[in-house]
Amino acid sequence: MTEASTPVTRTPVTGDPAADTPAAGAPVFSVKNLWKVFGPKADRIPGSEHADLPPAELRERTGCTAAVRDVSFDVEKGEVFVVMGLSGSGKSTLVRCLTRLIEPTSGTLAIDGEDVLAMDTTRLRELRRHRAAMVFQHFGLLPHRTVLDNVAYGLEIQGLGKAERRAKAAELVEKVGLAGLEDRRPAQLSGGQQQRVGLARALAVDPSVLLFDEPFSALDPLIRREMQDEVVRLHREEGRTMVFITHDLSEALRLGTRIALMRDGGIVQLGTPEEIVGSPADDYVREFVRDVPREQVLTVATAMRPPTSGEGDNGPAVRPGATVSEAIEAVARSGDPVARVMEGGRLLGVVDHACLLDVVAGADAGAREVTV
Repeated sequence: MTEASTPVTRTPVTGDPAADTPAAGAPVFSVKNLWKVFGPKADRIPGSEHADLPPAELRERTGCTAAVRDVSFDVEKGEVFVVMGLSGSGKSTLVRCLTRLIEPTSGTLAIDGEDVLAMDTTRLRELRRHRAAMVFQHFGLLPHRTVLDNVAYGLEIQGLGKAERRAKAAELVEKVGLAGLEDRRPAQLSGGQQQRVGLARALAVDPSVLLFDEPFSALDPLIRREMQDEVVRLHREEGRTMVFITHDLSEALRLGTRIALMRDGGIVQLGTPEEIVGSPADDYVREFVRDVPREQVLTVATAMRPPTSGEGDNGPAVRPGATVSEAIEAVARSGDPVARVMEGGRLLGVVDHACLLDVVAGADAGAREVTV
């Protein structure tokens, strides 16, 4: 397959460094009606009578494949935005479109309010070097360089002096748990250690957003869990914006502030983990989350009901953001039939055995919803 012969229309920009300053209130990424179509005359597909055809029929009629199909979303500062889908859903193509590693066919795309599709070569290079760093599944390490020099590579490209970049790299090596391995080469590291080097290299350039393209899918389950813990820790400590691509639902639910579930190039549902599991948009999403332990994802706010007289006086206290499984444990441990849902010293509601078991069973909680 070939790229579209006619690229998306662009407007030249000046490359003013002041544009690196985020526009007030602008999302880190804003994507509207984005398409990426491969094949002959690909630029004619978006907006045409063929745009809504199923993938197989579109290929048969036009010879084109819509890898990303009319996708829109915003990534807000400080969130972990997860794009999830099965192989061939378009998620990896989408993340590459964000920095134009793959050229979109049509639509609009902005970072911090600046039009990415209007960037000239110089401005686009700055975007990739300073503002959005990619962490790939295949680590892309330089085999002849040490851990320290691999981590420092991006800083070298930026023109930082040797002493300064090595000092910065040493800080990042320690941050990702590789202290003592600075002089080893990639072949001397485990898969998990190599991925930590890739993560440190991305962090070294201090990007405003980290882009992860299925970074842990080749790792053993235990190492994968360790790397997920590392991402959670780094996000908690730094609050850095992340876009994370994965085909693994449990990984998406564990890491994501919000999740965009893709199918056939389009977004089927976009929401919080709790919304995805608790209120599937259609049968496809419902089947996707069918085996998810609901009590480990849904929160007490989903299960609580207004207290009756005297119910708020005793019983264990749980936060509205605690998971249902945590509330079940609190109720079981206390022996009290009711737990109080408390926030800031204020009683918001209560949960009992019936409320909690309804969530586990997937029963409708609408009749007992309490506004938090």
